Amino acid sequence: MALFSKIISKLRGGSVSAADWQEFEKTLIEADLGAGLATEIIALAKGMKIDGADGANGANGIEGALLASLTKKLTTADRGIRIAADRPTTILVVGVNGTGKTTSVAKLMNHFKNLNSAVLVAAADTFRAAAIDQIQTWGARVGVTVVAGKPNGDPAAVAFDGIKRAIEERVNIFIVDTAGRLHTKSGLMDELSKIRRVIEKVSPIDEVLLVVDATTGQNGIVQAKLFTESVAVSGLILSKMDGSAKGGIALAIESATGIPVKFVGVGEGVEDLRVFDPQIYLQGLIS
Repeated sequence: MALFSKIISKLRGGSVSAADWQEFEKTLIEADLGAGLATEIIALAKGMKIDGADGANGANGIEGALLASLTKKLTTADRGIRIAADRPTTILVVGVNGTGKTTSVAKLMNHFKNLNSAVLVAAADTFRAAAIDQIQTWGARVGVTVVAGKPNGDPAAVAFDGIKRAIEERVNIFIVDTAGRLHTKSGLMDELSKIRRVIEKVSPIDEVLLVVDATTGQNGIVQAKLFTESVAVSGLILSKMDGSAKGGIALAIESATGIPVKFVGVGEGVEDLRVFDPQIYLQGLIS
């Protein structure tokens, strides 16, 4: 059922009790909108004048007014991937371990391969041998070359080798899978900054995509803010948006950070990546 369907139904009926409003607010918070945004939306809904189906906010007017208000909570930033015309488009993929980062890299390589782009991937998450094996397996399945080093090797060295090869082979898309955990937060961010500096000695970085697990709720907002402080995140990939997520996190995270959601992962398969469409997403919450 759409997140806002009960609210809309009650508003159409013209009678909403105090208990109803409390229930609606609890539902929104449990759907990962967060207390602050839930309170704002409840205040908005309370302010709607209900004059019956033919009134200004009656029937479809209620949905339209709510849709317009929710749209304002989403960022207006560009959701497209900035594609370079005469050099490899370089994409760093960052995020904490367990969010589906490496799987998201595999989905991205498949996405761009399906657009007839030549793709190269650097397995720079050298602190997890399993991550290197995983991305190499995906690369073999999709038909994409993966540049890798030794486990526990220097991630920046792998990224540097990768960008040099990307330029030499004139690939269209160069994707870097980065580490998601070191001993301290500062260590992780320093390592990501080092990778960025090393690559930019040779070629610009076009996108930094942060993978956030949609099932982690408000913790995803905390992650987005922390990474943005260090690595200038340009877009989000929401993983695990396959029914287990509660729905409101895309709205909440964009409202809180201003970072655009660019892709959503809707399953475990390499094909299960969708370009995020904000209007389809909001319409799904409403009806």
